[in-house]
Amino acid sequence: MEGASAQANGIELVYDGYGDPADPTVLMIMGLGTPRWGYDEELCRLIADRGFHVVRFDNRDIGDSTHLHDAPAPDLEAALGGDVSSASYRLEDMADDAAGLLDALRVESAHVVGVSMGGMIAQTLVIRHPERVRSLISIMSTVAPWVGPPREDILGILLAPPASDQPGHERQVLDTWKAIRSPGFPFHEDRVRELARRVWEAGYDPPGVARQLIAIQASGDRTEALRRVDVPTVVIHGDCDPLVQHPGGVATAEAIAGAELDTITGMGHDLPVELFERFAERIAELASRADAEAVAAAR
Repeated sequence: MEGASAQANGIELVYDGYGDPADPTVLMIMGLGTPRWGYDEELCRLIADRGFHVVRFDNRDIGDSTHLHDAPAPDLEAALGGDVSSASYRLEDMADDAAGLLDALRVESAHVVGVSMGGMIAQTLVIRHPERVRSLISIMSTVAPWVGPPREDILGILLAPPASDQPGHERQVLDTWKAIRSPGFPFHEDRVRELARRVWEAGYDPPGVARQLIAIQASGDRTEALRRVDVPTVVIHGDCDPLVQHPGGVATAEAIAGAELDTITGMGHDLPVELFERFAERIAELASRADAEAVAAAR
């Protein structure tokens, strides 16, 4: 099922489903300014083929989901300076969106995967709605914006003025992904160009991306709340990540009791095609183990 929509937390979320809905659900939450297609269909199918129902969706303000065009203008410069008064929402609201999507799908609980900002949302989901999360995989994420912050050169690229036409947008996306890419793996320019095209055609929305970024800044430090989390967790992080640097992953793993840290040599801030099998196997292994432990505990 592709391009379906659901009402969740007062907004519309658009999602794709792979595999049998009767199988355990793996909910895939994407990162800043990136629609659901950031989780490549090939990766989703690799997970589904291991016996799971995979759901990827567009967060609010990106892709085909609701864009808050009537919200107050985001003041990104002020937010990065510590004044987050222009925040239209926080990560807590985005986590509630995810919980609402599970409600709409009639899924009681899911294995949750989050990349970058999606990892922050996933962490917030398990903090706010622990009964909805069966296992957690947090990928290239962190506990707070100031833990493993972007390198200065990367921050400058991210904050460049948005392009005004599709060719310029495509060049800007390509330059950004080249800057944050995984140096230990090939760069697949064709896939990035296709993602840029789909973002533009879905309605390129720089203020929406700014609202997401301010939501991150406004949501503070999750470290203490994560210490109360009690679900099987794996934290995946590249040792070459220039956007959310490796200490962010270390801090996440240290905050969650029993979490495993899987550091991948040569990985930056993307999901290399060459690692799809490894990601799928890691997700499936954790989910299967979590489900087995839950069954044993219920006896």
